[in-house]
Amino acid sequence: MRILCSVLLLLFSLSSQADTHLQLYQAAGWPQQRANFNDALQAAQTRYRDSLPPAVYQALVNNSNQRFAATAIDQRAQHGLREQLANPQPALQFFQSPLGRKIVDAEVLATRREQLARHANGLPRIDASATRRLLIRHLAQALPAEEAGAEVSLALAGVAADSLSQMLPGLFGGDTTQAMLNSQRQRLMEQIGADLDNTLLHVYRELSDPELEEFVEFAQSSDGQAYYQAALAALRAGLAVGQSASSLAPAPQGI
Repeated sequence: MRILCSVLLLLFSLSSQADTHLQLYQAAGWPQQRANFNDALQAAQTRYRDSLPPAVYQALVNNSNQRFAATAIDQRAQHGLREQLANPQPALQFFQSPLGRKIVDAEVLATRREQLARHANGLPRIDASATRRLLIRHLAQALPAEEAGAEVSLALAGVAADSLSQMLPGLFGGDTTQAMLNSQRQRLMEQIGADLDNTLLHVYRELSDPELEEFVEFAQSSDGQAYYQAALAALRAGLAVGQSASSLAPAPQGI
């Protein structure tokens, strides 16, 4: 009986842990951000329509729709988060708090299609006090914003390369593709980092200084760092950056 009870408790613990990861995935705004990414993907497809041969364009659309299907992204990212984050409870508690919900709302708003279109030529320069700028600098150092932004851009660009490879086999070898990705990743991170403080000032403009300070404290904490590093790995898994369409395994089931 003791063995049976122990097994039941273990199963319940594993189930609760999985539920906590899923709750965190939802509370931190991942489904909304995935929807915003798919909107950006459709916009990118439209931009390529007039610049690519019809056959290549159709291959791009087919590849991107398969690779970035909502269910596939969610399952890969959820699986990655579960694999990378041992204890999701502290992050879940933060993002379920009033401040956490306010942060998620601000982040989701900033990546919506109409907001991206409005600021396609750059964000306005944000005036801020020295104290607020210092808080933003600390936040910029704690968040993997440069890396995350680069991964999203590479995911969108990678579909075009993948499509060309299918139409012209041998055009991009594995080593060549990886070298191109690494070069682009570094360049994108430098571009994002050059204006990161102003970007964060814009995104979190509705947070008061005390709220921003509390956010910085979480982001710098061991629990915050564990979440954001796991989130970056989950983002890469969800977007399958650097993987060819032929190499993508079926998305893991569940979380």
